[in-house]
Amino acid sequence: MQKVVVGMSGGVDSSVAAYLLKEQGYDVIGVTMQIWQDEDVCSISENGGCCGLGAVEDARRVASVLGIPHYVMNFRKEFKESVIDYFVSEYVMGRTPNPCIACNRFVKWESLLSRALSIGASYIATGHYAAIEKLPNGRYAVKKSVTRAKDQTYALYNLSQYQLEHTLMPVGAYTKDEIRAMAKDLNLPVADKPDSQEICFVANNDYAGFIKEYLEDEDNRRIIEEKRAKHMADMEAAGYGFTPGNFVDAKGNILGRHKGLAHYTIGQRKGLNIALGRPVFVMKLNPAANEVVLGEAQDVFSDRFYVKNLNFMAIEDLQGEMEVTTKIRYSHAGAKSVIKRTGEDEILCIFDEPQRAITPGQAAVFYNGDYVVGGGTISHTI
Repeated sequence: MQKVVVGMSGGVDSSVAAYLLKEQGYDVIGVTMQIWQDEDVCSISENGGCCGLGAVEDARRVASVLGIPHYVMNFRKEFKESVIDYFVSEYVMGRTPNPCIACNRFVKWESLLSRALSIGASYIATGHYAAIEKLPNGRYAVKKSVTRAKDQTYALYNLSQYQLEHTLMPVGAYTKDEIRAMAKDLNLPVADKPDSQEICFVANNDYAGFIKEYLEDEDNRRIIEEKRAKHMADMEAAGYGFTPGNFVDAKGNILGRHKGLAHYTIGQRKGLNIALGRPVFVMKLNPAANEVVLGEAQDVFSDRFYVKNLNFMAIEDLQGEMEVTTKIRYSHAGAKSVIKRTGEDEILCIFDEPQRAITPGQAAVFYNGDYVVGGGTISHTI
């Protein structure tokens, strides 16, 4: 009997994943990852997140009902280094990161898989709405789930071939309604638990407030400064994203004053607190000059951008050009595009039609039909 470690977040999806795998004949072990120690920082119990004490208790109760062992493993160090420090450093450099993607690759997979294999497991499993298939070319790829409304493949593009080979995702074959129905039939205590909607370590979705408080710690500030210095030559003016600076137009004309880059993202209209007699939107963040560039609604559309930090999945590498469907954020429907390599770790993506708010720091994920070709981090638009 093959052993599988299921990452149990205390939510309904991972709980049913554990049940499905047990029914398939696996020796199932439930593990909840302890990644944050301050329940006050995480609004976990209320919104169904995966890193608080409430999640641990919910997972333990589910494991008891299913008759499987349950353990809590401490991943706080890995989570801080790979997720929180990354999240903060990206924001202070004027980019908008996706911490869930970093958490998936470096904590939920890299760290958990290592520990799972060390205790004799053959696989880890999660409650993601996606599937993993081995393609005719011998490579593993993530495939869209049967329910497009809950599909989570966008956040999984960065997984390695080794990680995919040792991962099971049984929930991807079902709709959300079917998963909840199974949970109710099994009398699982989390059957009606709401889904998590926000980043688990940021209370009330207040990114700027979290970053400001995080940087008040001298050790945290030193780490972020080292990361920032490694990627950008001149960051003195940015002041960690909280130093006021100028709103400017595309020609550099000063329009007013902003309260710090960490408060803004590409495409933003609300909360600018500037009156110009017409709606304006954030076009670009310029950390080196500590400027927020504003423009009209049409100015936040672009049809081409560069992608770095590449990871290929369905193909080994990109040769020449390839027609794909590209998603530029989790909620983006995806649009037809062409990708072509322009450097050792760089791709140019050209959309057939301009897309709104292509945001540096976010992930661009390329699809061929239902399969993830690969993806990377949006570097800049043209």
